[in-house]
Amino acid sequence: MSTRHFLTLFDASPAELRGILERAIELKGMTARGEIYEPLKNRTLAMLFEKSSTRTRVSFEVGMAQFGGHALFLSPKDTQIGRGEPVEDTAVVLSSMVDVIMVRNHSHAILEEMAAHSRVPVINGLTDRFHPCQLLADMQTWWEHRGDIAGATVAWIGDGNNMCHSYINAALQFGFKLNIGCPAGYLPDADVLEKGGSSVSVMHDPRDAVSGADLIVTDVWASMGDEAEYDQRMSDFAGFIVDEALMKLAHKDALFMHCLPAHRGEEVSAEIIDGPQSVVWDEAENRLHAQKALLEFLLAPNR
Repeated sequence: MSTRHFLTLFDASPAELRGILERAIELKGMTARGEIYEPLKNRTLAMLFEKSSTRTRVSFEVGMAQFGGHALFLSPKDTQIGRGEPVEDTAVVLSSMVDVIMVRNHSHAILEEMAAHSRVPVINGLTDRFHPCQLLADMQTWWEHRGDIAGATVAWIGDGNNMCHSYINAALQFGFKLNIGCPAGYLPDADVLEKGGSSVSVMHDPRDAVSGADLIVTDVWASMGDEAEYDQRMSDFAGFIVDEALMKLAHKDALFMHCLPAHRGEEVSAEIIDGPQSVVWDEAENRLHAQKALLEFLLAPNR
């Protein structure tokens, strides 16, 4: 049987994704009850980080520890990739020693190259194109608060970035309607947007995108790697802040999500992210539980 990777949400079927979410909720309950469950005892995860992280590193490392396994943190200075070793060579060597590899880096193409030469599952911990693990956490969070998201309307407000791309994929895989509210010049990549088809609508007025929505999601306006564009982006995204006025246009019980870190006063106001409609802290915690379910899915499917 060929090695299964998780580079985008399309690497699992809709039924499998829902199974991962259901399992994540089960695992979360087991952890809360203090139950010891170690399906990955003596298994090892190699974590390759080109881009820094709080939630991705801690959630994967803690998840492996709770499953009885071990995680290795590798920055560019800790590997020969940082000194010019071909990605395929690193993939072959690492996959001969570890059981699963997580990569968080700038280039999605490098991630795909790693997966093409790895004997073990490769997981996308974030690239410039997609962030599927965050979507698992987001969908788990919605499920816990509202049930199945199929048929709901989600509004993405801000940059058409990697998170936006993964929300487009999620709209197809989970069956919801996605309104993207972004300034001209910051649209999602054309190939990703085209794949979204009729499930996705792009609007340049955030008020149109939010109107009647069940879930409002945003992200920082200047992601890692966009720092040189900060001043221009602050100008271009003026009016796209998720604040009380914008949230009032959504359904009265709409939820708010943000993958974090957040910049209060820029993409979201403090009263929204710290208010009663925000579920960002559940969303952040669920990175741990959703990724544990993913690791189990990839490494112990016959649990």
